[in-house]
Formats: sequence, structure tokens, C-alpha cells
Amino acid sequence: MSSTPQFGTAEYASTPGVNRCKSCQQELTAAYFRINGMLACEKCTRQLEAQTPKDTHSAYVRGILFGLGGAIVGLILYSAFGILTGIEIGYVALAVGWLVGTAIKKGSNGVGGRRYQIAAVALTYAAVSLSAIPIGISYMMKDKKPASASSAHSPSEGSRTNPNGASPDGSATADQSRRQPGSLASVAGALLFAGLASPFLELQEGLPGIMGLVIIFVGMNIAWKMTGAPPLQILGPFQADAPPKAAASA
Repeated sequence: MSSTPQFGTAEYASTPGVNRCKSCQQELTAAYFRINGMLACEKCTRQLEAQTPKDTHSAYVRGILFGLGGAIVGLILYSAFGILTGIEIGYVALAVGWLVGTAIKKGSNGVGGRRYQIAAVALTYAAVSLSAIPIGISYMMKDKKPASASSAHSPSEGSRTNPNGASPDGSATADQSRRQPGSLASVAGALLFAGLASPFLELQEGLPGIMGLVIIFVGMNIAWKMTGAPPLQILGPFQADAPPKAAASA
């Protein structure tokens, strides 16, 4: 028998005879409990309560960190598949949801609950939607290479610079250097927004966009279910009754 009491399936129908603990099979002669509908002695109940992982701040933070790692792996998986094959298959979102849910449960040592589910859903959506950024950049680079090769030997007159990389009067380059941090931040923000909105932007494609969004929601549902709190209902204590005596004959 496992060291941890097992009460996985509800069982309300009682068998004739002496009532016994579902885990240790000891006769219930004193106080007893019902765990998920099954009879349990006080010792097994206290043991189960002590061994059940507690939802603490450290468990939640560890679960989020593991979930973030799972989301990054899922993003890389989704992006790599789309870049290497040139095909975006939404069903990869199901694997991303499973990765995120598994990672969060691993990091939290099996603890689940509503806040874990919300984090799992958010990370799954972010991983799938943001994969549109590297895939889109890859497509742009492929389209840009032929154009770059054809224009490499014929620079325009207005774009000539002096040997140190500045424009003839030096003012344009200085202007660009002053704007560069803000420009990078605005570009990064625009890419982030476009990535997060990409599943809804694809609705313009009609049925394929709708199917892609539905599959993403299915992947999010997988992550939601995997990170739910494990069912554990403990009722009691109750007092064990003495076995019924046979009725005296008249």
C-alpha cells in the first residue's frame, strides 16, 4: 500500500458488514471521516492532510517561473515549426497548453487553483500569439533578400554618407542617434501589440482565422484544467455506530 492514502474516486454505496477505512482497511470503531465520499479513519485523514501540498506564495512564484519556461519552450516550438515548414498549424497550440500546464504543476509541486489557472491561460495565449512575431520577421527577411541583393550595387545618391557613417552635414545622423532609444521602444511595443492581437487579426481570413482562434482556446482550456485544484473534500468527524443487532424473535 502506498504511504499516501488514496481517495481518488467517490464511493457512496456501502457494503454490508463492518465499515472499514478505504486506505488502511482498519475497522471504524471510533471517529471517522469521509474523503471524497469514501470512509477513512482519523489516522489516514490526518496523514493525507499533512501530505497534501499547501498553496503558499513560494509555491505560486515557483509555479509561475516554471510556467514561463514552459511558455518560452512552447513559443520556440510553435515558431520553429512555422519557420522551418512554412506552415502554421494551429494544433501546435494544444501542445503549448499542455507544456504550460505541466510546467506550472511541476513548479508548484502539484498545487492548483484559480490563480494558477489564470496564469496558465495567460501564458498559453501569450506563447501562441507572440509566435507570430518571429514567424513574420522570418517571412520579411526571406522577401527582403532578393531586393537587397539587387540594390546592393546601386546606392541612391541621397543616401550617400561620408566615411565615418554620417550624412554630409552630420545633422541627420545625430538626429537619428537621439531618437534611437525611443524608436526601439516604440517598435518593440508595436510588435508586442501586433503579436498579442494576431489571433484576432487573422479573423479577416474568414474560416481559417476562426478555426485558429478556436484551437487556441482549446489549448488554453487544456492549461486551465491541468492547473485546477485537485478535488479533496473532507467531511467529519463522525461517530461510528455500533453494528446493528439482530431483532429478537417474538
